[in-house]
Formats: sequence, C-alpha cells, structure tokens
Amino acid sequence: MTVAQLPGAAPGPGVDTPSGYGPLDLFGEPFVHDPHPVLAALRQQAPVHRDVGTGLWLVSRHAEVRQVLLDPVAFRPDNAQLAVSALPVAALRVLARAGFTLPPALADNGGPSHAGLRRLVTRFFNAARVAAAVPVAEEVADGLLAGVRQRLDRTGRADLVPDFARLLPCLVMMRLLGVDGVDPLTLVRWSDDSLELFWGRSSAERQVELAESVADFHRWLVARVAEAPAASDTLIGALAVHRLPDGTPLDAATAVAVCFFVLIAGQSTTGQLIATVLRRALEEPGAWARAGGEAGFAEAWVEEVLRREPPVTSWRRVAAAETELGGVRLPAGAQLLLLLMGAGSDPEVFAEPERLCPYRENIRHHLAFGAGRHRCPGASLARTEAAVALRAAARALPGVRADLAGGPPPMLGLLSFRAPLRVPVRVPVRRG
Repeated sequence: MTVAQLPGAAPGPGVDTPSGYGPLDLFGEPFVHDPHPVLAALRQQAPVHRDVGTGLWLVSRHAEVRQVLLDPVAFRPDNAQLAVSALPVAALRVLARAGFTLPPALADNGGPSHAGLRRLVTRFFNAARVAAAVPVAEEVADGLLAGVRQRLDRTGRADLVPDFARLLPCLVMMRLLGVDGVDPLTLVRWSDDSLELFWGRSSAERQVELAESVADFHRWLVARVAEAPAASDTLIGALAVHRLPDGTPLDAATAVAVCFFVLIAGQSTTGQLIATVLRRALEEPGAWARAGGEAGFAEAWVEEVLRREPPVTSWRRVAAAETELGGVRLPAGAQLLLLLMGAGSDPEVFAEPERLCPYRENIRHHLAFGAGRHRCPGASLARTEAAVALRAAARALPGVRADLAGGPPPMLGLLSFRAPLRVPVRVPVRRG
C-alpha cells in the first residue's frame, strides 16, 4: 500500500451508465444500502463499464471477473492497495513522520517475491492450524457471548457487532499468529481505521485522525519486527528468517507490509463477514434456529452469505497492456474494479441469485475470496470462524430477535468493504 491515490477521473472512452441510473456513486447511501439493483443493471447492460466518477472500469459478470483474477500477467495487482481518495497534506505529514511505507508484499505484489511470502503466510492458515483454531474460537465465542447475555438480561437489548463479531476474529488471530503486547480493541481500531483511510471517502479532518491511528499501527509493527529474537512459530519470527528468491534476507519494510496486510485481513474482514452472517440469519425466518440445531447449516449459511454479500465486495487490477475484456477494448494502464459481489449474483452461474439457499450445489463457484495465485490465504479460517460464531450465537441466544426499532442498521461503505456496523438484538417481551 502506498499513499498514492488512484488517477483522477476524466471523460474518456467507455460505456455509458446503465439506463435508469444516474451517475454511479460507489460511496453513496443508496448504493451502500442495496447495491444489487445497480450490479444487476451493470451485468445486463454494461458488464465492463467505465465509471467516470472514479476512472475505474467496473467488471461485474462472473466470467470476466474470474478471467481477470486468473491472469495476473495481463491484469496485474499493482493497484490493489492504492489509496482511493487523495489524502490532505496534513495527513501525509502524519504518515511521513511515522516513516510509513509498505512495499508490495502480498495482495499488491506481482513480482518474484510473492510466491515465497504467500507460502510463508499460508503455513499459518493450513488445515491443521485451522482445525486447531476451532476449539479456541469456540472458547472465545462462548466467553464473549456470556457478556452479551448479561447485557440482554440487564437491558433486554444488545449489539452483536462491537461485543462479539469484531472481537472474536481478533482474539483468535492473536493466538494463531503469536501476536501479543497490544490490547485487542486497539488492534481492531487500528485495522478498521486503516481500511477507512485507504478505501474510504472521508472528510479531510477525519483523514488526519485516521492517519494518526494508522501511524501508531505502523510504528508498533516496525518495533515488533525489529525485536529479536522472535519465536519461530510466530508470523514475525517466520518473516525474520525468510529469504527472498535471490537468497537475501527479507527487508524489514516488507516484513512490516506482510504483517499489516495479514493482521487487517485476518480480523477486520472476518469480523465484517461474521456481522453480515449474523444479521442475515436473524432476518431470515427459521435460519437462527437451524444454525443452532442443524449440523452443517452454519457452514452452508456462511457460504451463501459469502456469495451474495461478501465483506470484500470488490478488488482492483490494472491492465498491463491494451487488451479486450467482455467485448470492450481496455487501454494499457486501465484501472479495473472487479465487482466480486456482482459476480456472486450472476444468474448465468447461480440460479435465483437473490435467494439465500443453503446447500446450493455450486456454491463454491463464488469469488468472494478471489481466485488464482492471489486467492485469500486465510479463506478457510474465515469460513470456520464465521460458522463457529453463528452456531455459538444461535445456541447461546436462542430467543433473541433482530431489533429493527431504529430502522435498518448503518452500513460500512468503503470502496471494497461492506458490512453492517451494528447488529442490534432484543429479547421479546413476555406477555400475559
């Protein structure tokens, strides 16, 4: 990730906005609240569409999204973590004072060092480690839910996001990767603030606040990477002894970049997935009860939510040379936004895509975790944690209902990340 921004939009060749929709505002409340009508129109009328507001080419059909993900030569990952919005001078100064720099490491690394770094990270999320994480996740979930239960007993209401969904993956990840010396709530805040700073559209004042938080996160990571010796079974320890393809030791800045990416992906996006999984199960008749009592239902429900409402809604690529995609000519350097959420609802792949159908036969065809050499290395852990969270919550809180008194919950609406910021629940009032 760099503090460089995406190139500014300018009128140019492309496809007009689909009929029936004005200029697309990817950060606007209507799109964030319900993006599916726009995504459907894009798939049907303009599956490769240049958005003049951002300068991004929106790719919305499953076939083209998958094609791009599987061809890292023609469509490079170099822009995957560029800042979406221009940062004010004050925010840039904050980051500069902290020595903030994140060389290409994982998601934005198309070079020869990527394969080795990916193998290193994947070792911490292999099948054995994920299996070992299940009892840890169950223990953490039960402890957090006990607190939620106490709040419900006192007030009749609770919110499953701050007290459960956001904390569970952070606590599990800290144990799995050997991360200590930091308060979990601080790590959650650093991670969420990083996503907002680099993928959001915030005011200049808010960007400065976020930059201060991200600078603190970076300083902490730099100090941790510099500490020696590190245990060999921790992520930082493994990075300390890692060698690049030419045999040289991994530089400290890239080690920090790996940690930055893994710590954010390992908790914020999983927390967002858990929040969406819980919300949708509470809203769908019968799903909450089935999650608590039906073997395999929680896993199936998580997979359907990943298809229809993934926490990572989109991802970026850049065309290495002039090429054609979906019948549209793209210039060299074209910035692509792959609409993973749109691909998951493509009726050419998924029948009745608007319905959540647990046990859907071809469910693993969704692209919520990407595809190819840059597919999310923590996909199995994220799936597992979300299923554990849903099952544990449904069993610990069998009588709760979604609390819709205040209307639909506010949504996180970043360029590539979407999830409910609150999942309010209540205990039904007993009558008679």
